[in-house]
Amino acid sequence: RFLITTALSRALDIIRTIRDPEKPNTLEELEVVTENCVEVQEIGEDEYLVIIRFTPTVPHCSLATLIGLCLRIKLQRCLPFRHKLEIYISEGTHSTEEDINKQINDKERVAAAMENPNLREIVEQCVTEPD
Repeated sequence: RFLITTALSRALDIIRTIRDPEKPNTLEELEVVTENCVEVQEIGEDEYLVIIRFTPTVPHCSLATLIGLCLRIKLQRCLPFRHKLEIYISEGTHSTEEDINKQINDKERVAAAMENPNLREIVEQCVTEPD
């Protein structure tokens, strides 16, 4: 139980400082991510499933896929334990949530997106910690 609580807290600490692609605010400041959006389950010895459910600021947010990509990239880089990641839009909060959920949980699509130099630069700007 302690390890799950620690993993949960660590995951939240990692994503709370991700910046919104359009605004100067963090995802936490915009309430796109909150304490309740992170779930951690133990799936093996020292391996965890981290589930993130984020809420776009508007139901037709054109950057929801990009936000999901930022969450995935930063967590993959920063989680200090073995993990599987599932990232979803909170149910009923986006007009194309099903399509976006498929995209941000598809390894090939994520890899292809990160090969795009413009997209990679935007992701880096959003996930890099401010000095």
